[in-house]
Amino acid sequence: MEFVDIILLTASALRLAVPVVLAAMGGLYAESSGVVDIGLEGKMLAGAFAAGSCAAVSGDPFVGLMGGVAVALAVSLAQGFASITLRGNQVVVGLAVNILASGLTAFMGIAWFQRGGQTPPLDGSSRFAAIELPFTEAFTRIPVFGPFYKDVLSGQTVLTYFAVLVVIASWLVLSRSSYGLRLRACGDKPEAIDTAGISVSRLRYSAMALNGALCGASGAYLSLVQGGAFFRDMTAGQGYMALAALIFGNWKPGRVFAACLLFAFADALQGRLQGLSIAGIQMPIQLIQAVPYLLTILLLAGVVGKAEGPAAAGKPYRKGER
Repeated sequence: MEFVDIILLTASALRLAVPVVLAAMGGLYAESSGVVDIGLEGKMLAGAFAAGSCAAVSGDPFVGLMGGVAVALAVSLAQGFASITLRGNQVVVGLAVNILASGLTAFMGIAWFQRGGQTPPLDGSSRFAAIELPFTEAFTRIPVFGPFYKDVLSGQTVLTYFAVLVVIASWLVLSRSSYGLRLRACGDKPEAIDTAGISVSRLRYSAMALNGALCGASGAYLSLVQGGAFFRDMTAGQGYMALAALIFGNWKPGRVFAACLLFAFADALQGRLQGLSIAGIQMPIQLIQAVPYLLTILLLAGVVGKAEGPAAAGKPYRKGER
């Protein structure tokens, strides 16, 4: 593979990684607080539908982004109410979110737009455009760094740069702030937080609010950048890949980000391998398209026994219990 191909593959992988990274960071906050979040896929779908609908009506991508964030936030808080206040089974609640989002977005798309469950196509002004960074042309003369700067660092959308900032901010918040330390303690030893006079429910609701906002931004990226509209079940399992990245990254922001990039590289690579033939035999396109998901399964099979998540994750907490 030539150097130019590697650069283009890297740029493609970074673009594909954005929705998974944002959803994984959202899941990181929820699970760090002790709430197992199987519903990442559903909140991404809800955010994608709301973003596509709002952008189609308003013609403004930022209105679409705000709509996607608002709807996913509402879904996340409803999930939190069922899991935290009502102390429902968190896995079942998350699966219910996924099932409801899949059905409701398609139903509402048909009812509102009569397009078979999708929103109207978005023109250029309704989508986030690529941003060219300063000195791009000047740097192109520099070997190695120039093409990397031009094709990978530059030419991305505002949501791509936002996703990178979210990873850095999440690392700082979870490991360097009092809020992050309390949040992680809530996921490991909620009774200690309760004893200290801090509300476990309030911490977990705050984590679910961050979770919903990031999942909404993730879904908005699918509609406003990648797809140019909302399509039925357009997440295509990326919410589950974000959950897999959490486990593979051992609930550490940097490692989770690296896992998301790895999955995105596999996704970008399968796009370039389509049409590949070995010994004159054409490889089935379905097998090549399954490469990212097969990689996810193989990696999880290797680390699932070694992964150490929050000790109290998935366990509802009642104030005063020990």
